[in-house]
Amino acid sequence: MTRTHYQHSLDVLKKNVMEMGEKSHKLVTDSVRALGSRDIGLAEEVIGRDKEIDGYDLKIEKCVSQLIARESPTAGDMRFVTSCFKISLDLERMSDNAVDIAKGTRCLEEGHTQAPENIFRMAELGQEMLRRSMKAFDTLDEKLARATAKEDDKIDRLFYETQRELIEMMSDDKSMINNASYLLFVIRYLERIGDHACNICESVVYMASGERVDLN
Repeated sequence: MTRTHYQHSLDVLKKNVMEMGEKSHKLVTDSVRALGSRDIGLAEEVIGRDKEIDGYDLKIEKCVSQLIARESPTAGDMRFVTSCFKISLDLERMSDNAVDIAKGTRCLEEGHTQAPENIFRMAELGQEMLRRSMKAFDTLDEKLARATAKEDDKIDRLFYETQRELIEMMSDDKSMINNASYLLFVIRYLERIGDHACNICESVVYMASGERVDLN
């Protein structure tokens, strides 16, 4: 592999990861929008689009394997290549969380249990963490990655507040048990989305500095 071809392969790898990040962000956004409006059609669309994310995952895995097999990357390039693979795994899992939210939307009963506002605050924070973590990846901004990871504490606080609220709903009104139970799963998926954004930030720090950190 010539140096020009090698650099092109690195550029293609980064492009694929960035595109996967954009698609994953849209999937998370649409899954929450479907939940808020009880839009079953949009929820079904989200579920169907997960195959596209899986396609990016396979494409990135193949690119990473070829780069390592055909070339001996420098230490810095090896950090980049392996981090791209790890980021793609986190993006794939975030997309799975979005699909699970969409599946939960299909199960909600009409006329029962309006989703607590904190759910949408959690979603907004998670979406912003994903956006900023991918920007940090794009620009190799270690400072932005570390700052973004700190936002996960807000999601965790909202998770516990909303969990208590939903449990109280079920205790006070048995007719809310079905919907509130599904919403308990939804907030867990949103909490995990924040965790995966943290993982992406950790990968960026590793790429930039070679330091392995636990930001979650």
